Amino acid sequence: MKPKNYVKKLLLNSGLICKSITKREQVVNLITKLQPRSITKKMIRMGPNTDGGYVLPDDLKNIEACFSPGVEQMSQFEKDCLEGDMKIFLADASVENPNFKLSPHRYNFLKKHIGTFNNDRLTTMERWVSSAAISIDSDLLLQMDIEYAEYPALLTISEELMQRFRILIIEFHGLEKLWDPDFFFIAESVFNKLLHTHTCVHIHPNNYKRVVTRDGIDIPKAAEFTFLRNDRDEFSGFQNQFPHPLDYDNCITEKSIVLPENWYK
Repeated sequence: MKPKNYVKKLLLNSGLICKSITKREQVVNLITKLQPRSITKKMIRMGPNTDGGYVLPDDLKNIEACFSPGVEQMSQFEKDCLEGDMKIFLADASVENPNFKLSPHRYNFLKKHIGTFNNDRLTTMERWVSSAAISIDSDLLLQMDIEYAEYPALLTISEELMQRFRILIIEFHGLEKLWDPDFFFIAESVFNKLLHTHTCVHIHPNNYKRVVTRDGIDIPKAAEFTFLRNDRDEFSGFQNQFPHPLDYDNCITEKSIVLPENWYK
């Protein structure tokens, strides 16, 4: 491969250039819709003060269960949910069991990835929730970190099931690819779907990845988003303190990054 083509391929893969480019106003409009809103409830942190810990509203009373696809080896958040009297349901085909020192009867583990259809290795969110031993109309919490699979998984969730999730905590990956029109179409569809039922109340960039700047817009490559269902608060203004006092770096050996101002101002 010629050096010039090699460099171009690296830039394409990094998200710094695209074969065709999303219009700047489209990217700005999507980011504006996602700017975190102020709420009357206080924010709390659950999980460790590193990767696997999240900031969310203190609105957990009567949430029956937490569904957490993407277990890997970090399970403190789910353990905190368990100690808060939630049932916990975990799914991940890449591990044999969650990293719990708990009796298996205290949690539910499915050795499958979340996908868009059901087979011996995949399950949809609909199938997973419907097969769980929970009430058919109780409020739920979703914490999802499944390395790009969040986009198709969320697109296939019914509005009825989405309404059951009082709180959504989702790590979105590849956000620098919003400049790619094909990726933007999918990502915008996912975010519009979430914003139909929920409101973004917090964003925390993952410092395992970096921030990409293009055309005056800073975009973190990966970020953890917290959404609260639209009926749970007033959402009267916008959050303006980032990082939040409860935010911690995902990785202590990497350089800290903060949420770029264009995501909240």
